[in-house]
Amino acid sequence: MKPTLQDVADAVGVSRSTVSNAYSRPDQLSAALRAKILDAAQRLGYPGPNPTARSLRRGFVGAIGVLFTSQLSYAFTDPFAVRFLAGLSGAAERHGNSLLLVPLPADRAQVRTAVENASVDGFCVYCAGDEDWALDAIHDRGLPYVTTAPRENAGPADRYVGIDERAAARSVADHVAALGHRRVALLGDTVLPDAPPGPLALAAPQDAPHSVTRGRLAGFADAFAAVGVDWPAITVLNAAGNSRAAGAAAVATTFAGDDPPTAVLACSDVLALGVLDALAEPGRRLRQPVSVTGFDDIADAAAAGLTTVRQPAEEKGRIAGELLLKPPADPAAGHVLLRTDLVVRTSTGPVRRS
Repeated sequence: MKPTLQDVADAVGVSRSTVSNAYSRPDQLSAALRAKILDAAQRLGYPGPNPTARSLRRGFVGAIGVLFTSQLSYAFTDPFAVRFLAGLSGAAERHGNSLLLVPLPADRAQVRTAVENASVDGFCVYCAGDEDWALDAIHDRGLPYVTTAPRENAGPADRYVGIDERAAARSVADHVAALGHRRVALLGDTVLPDAPPGPLALAAPQDAPHSVTRGRLAGFADAFAAVGVDWPAITVLNAAGNSRAAGAAAVATTFAGDDPPTAVLACSDVLALGVLDALAEPGRRLRQPVSVTGFDDIADAAAAGLTTVRQPAEEKGRIAGELLLKPPADPAAGHVLLRTDLVVRTSTGPVRRS
């Protein structure tokens, strides 16, 4: 049998609470007594108190659960996610906390299980789409949470930090429309679940299940509707993942028709860079240059000359952590909208008139 805390107490001739203090409250013991207890524990092979049980006794764990997207690898490969997590981890460190990444399964029952089993003090819900059902599971545990996008039915107790996705997307679409572009394609990551890469039928932006994608598509649509281009005249492209390869694959056949788009507006910089990769492929012949825009302003966007929307990724993560770990006294202060800026570079230009 594994040695227990009582075995250590018996070996040293002290109480169980004294042994416990040697691990959790060392200031309560003399240095000599604590060293004697730890030596006895090492000799007996006692590993120390169970951390989960110790957390339950203290009433807190010291960890933030990050309810992430289903693609957990994005935490290490997606440039925007990496910067966001850098800001969040910085806030966690300042408050003596750590992070626990919890992937978001497609099955809702699995999400509830993941939330119920996570040993955390609260959750940051990152890029989870229509996450009300996930928030229900967090709420049932009685834990606080912060989301990274405004919620349509957010109450006073909800905390979020995000941007006005629709307005930000419209700013870049207005720029493209002002350059004369009317045949345009909109590119998003998993616009519809299980849809193959390439063009897809989407009756309206509101039919996209992910709230961020829905907001950005709606902003693009607003700008072109203002210049007489209705939604049915716009091409919607689906990418099977948020990567350059997925962006390139989504537009593989887009420019082969008689009237190809003169501009592609992507919902992320990574996808937009994939479009630029596809346009630069040897042997590709275009009737005119294609304008391309992104969203986020990641580091590679500037090097590629990509016109995009800048949003502060690290600040977003930092504020999310602060809202969760140090809730404001005024509930209204827990609703934070960050500024975005249109960054115009060389990837966009006037449409060429025949």
